Amino acid sequence: MVILSGCTNKEDANRRPWRLMTVAPGHFHASLLQKTMLEGVDSVCYIYGASQQDIQGHLDLLNTYNKRPQMPTSWESKVYIGSDFFEKMLAEKRGNIVVLAGNNKEKTSYINQSVLAGLNVLSDKPMVIDDKGFELLKEAFTNAQKKDVLIYDIMTERYDPNIVMQSHLMKESAIFGTLQKGSLEHPSVIKKSKHHFYKEVSGNALTRPPWYYDVEQEGEGIVDVTTHMIDLIQWQCFPEQVFDYANDIQVLKASRWPVRLSKDQFTKSTRVEEFPEYLKKNVRDDSLYVSANGTIDYTIKDVHASVEVEWAFQAVPGAGDTHYSEVLGSRSRLTIRQDAKQNFKATLRIEPLSEVGFSQREQEEMAISFKSLQNRFPGLIFLADGKSYRVEIPDSLKTSHEEHFAKVAEKYLSYLADGHMPEWERSYILSKYYVTTQALKLAKE
Repeated sequence: MVILSGCTNKEDANRRPWRLMTVAPGHFHASLLQKTMLEGVDSVCYIYGASQQDIQGHLDLLNTYNKRPQMPTSWESKVYIGSDFFEKMLAEKRGNIVVLAGNNKEKTSYINQSVLAGLNVLSDKPMVIDDKGFELLKEAFTNAQKKDVLIYDIMTERYDPNIVMQSHLMKESAIFGTLQKGSLEHPSVIKKSKHHFYKEVSGNALTRPPWYYDVEQEGEGIVDVTTHMIDLIQWQCFPEQVFDYANDIQVLKASRWPVRLSKDQFTKSTRVEEFPEYLKKNVRDDSLYVSANGTIDYTIKDVHASVEVEWAFQAVPGAGDTHYSEVLGSRSRLTIRQDAKQNFKATLRIEPLSEVGFSQREQEEMAISFKSLQNRFPGLIFLADGKSYRVEIPDSLKTSHEEHFAKVAEKYLSYLADGHMPEWERSYILSKYYVTTQALKLAKE
């Protein structure tokens, strides 16, 4: 857990203890931030929403965490409901960290207004859903520096154990070599993600708000889930480097296409019988079409990268949301696959570039690196699997997706404790949303 000490921020004494003010929590990610108690964060939390319906799912999950038999939390929720919920939050200022995880239509405006009010912001992705929002986000970061507050977004995938180990392997020259530049036809970095509208969260079926299916409120898929993949490309390939997105990044190609949902599927997901008026523009033949799928091909510091997001209504039995990751080095290709051949369990492999496999000399050099990694990570196993090596991560290093939210919160709290956030984090956020919003413009042309 984070220990909030040694703070260099001269105003920090007036801010602590940290208190959460959660605004219109229409997405379950807001609840997952509070699945465990957070060191230095007051147990009293403030929740603001337009209606009981808007916040009930959030309250239900907090109540579940409070009442669970093992390691129960002790959150005490103070709720305000009214059409002026955001203005009320700004006027009361009962906390000092604004948590945003819900409807994205006004999110960027909420970020900027919160910052101008001298409040820190921890926001779910996406922070912006179009190029207009991107310009406002840049303004918000400028204002944050003036107000001495921090803006951060919830990038949970950095804590995925397979992603973490893939990153460690990339630093081993005997295993990976050096990152290749690739080409548009054969990118050196590929990230693909498949998500599902209907699934379980904390053991219960997730109820989506109807607006989640309106891209004018949620954002298109190309600006939503892609944020995780773009963040990982920056974080893995250029660790802690500061980007100048206007010069370091070029979006080359982008595409988008819809997911078709029946009315029955929509009702099962939202518990709403009819399509709301704002969705009818996307209804044809009694089916809803949601622009949730997309691809982006771009270069970052001349390295060719490709990301793809795909949505379906529900996963096949035994599966869930899945991730594919491929990074090309001069000595090997590192892949994470999570398809049926892997029984839908993420599997990390070191694959040879040659069809004949790794040479004897390469295997001997890799064995030295394997041993070094095993000394650092006890229980780590490298198994010969045909011509490649399968990496088995011990249970002691494994964490679940839901656990990663606490990791993000702890990292953010550590930045608050220091009184500043590294410049590379700021540049990662702006570069990421530059890619998504430029891609959306290109895909619509």
